[in-house]
Amino acid sequence: MSDLVSVEVEGGIATILLNRPPMNALNREVQAALAAAAVEVGERKDVSGVIIYGGEKVFAAGADIKEMETMSYTDMADHSGALQDFTKALSRIPKPTVAAITGYALGGGCEVALACDFRVAASNAKLGQPEILLGIIPGAGGTQRLARLVGPAKAKDIIFSGRFVSADEALAIGLVDEVVEAQDVYAAARARLAPYVGGPAYAIRAAKEAIDRGIEVDLDTGLEIERMLFASLFATKDRATGMTSFVENGPGKAKFEGA
Repeated sequence: MSDLVSVEVEGGIATILLNRPPMNALNREVQAALAAAAVEVGERKDVSGVIIYGGEKVFAAGADIKEMETMSYTDMADHSGALQDFTKALSRIPKPTVAAITGYALGGGCEVALACDFRVAASNAKLGQPEILLGIIPGAGGTQRLARLVGPAKAKDIIFSGRFVSADEALAIGLVDEVVEAQDVYAAARARLAPYVGGPAYAIRAAKEAIDRGIEVDLDTGLEIERMLFASLFATKDRATGMTSFVENGPGKAKFEGA
């Protein structure tokens, strides 16, 4: 993969760790490694949830501007697809994902966080899309995912200005889901994923797909997506286990296999 991105698995939870000091700038190597890590954790049967973490000091302070500074239009036209592909890969991990945010999550770093299902931020975290200050716009999903998460007006405010958003404001507008002290960020991310370990993996996968695909289409199409995924779960062992356990023992006592 890369020395700049690693995958560790403990207790059913995978951690994708960024390790490019001092600011975890997302150069091409890091982008490719994140995409590869997303595929790996998505395929591993011993993984029920995924944390993306930049370490105790910083999540990711954006793309590598030195790498982009000399690129021409044709250079970026060739690369822009890959720039979006790595955040698409993260968003398509078929398991619950959490961005554990310490310090800065700016530009591409914020876009990585937006590609996750949940975001836990340190109380001193700063998030934002400051690309406008470089004369460009977000290019790894920021204009689309941010608007869908916080609404178009608030997304325009953040993107047009390039300003940094504090953890408290991020929580208030729904950009993050939880704010804790910096030393507690990783533990809080693990706690958020813990309920899914040992859960009905294919049902969770189907729920994520139904929501993520359904929100992009009209209601009737979304309902059809839900219907097909719902019916497909009747082919799983976990569906039989869950229903039999409910009938015999009441709710919440099933022991799932993830099959």
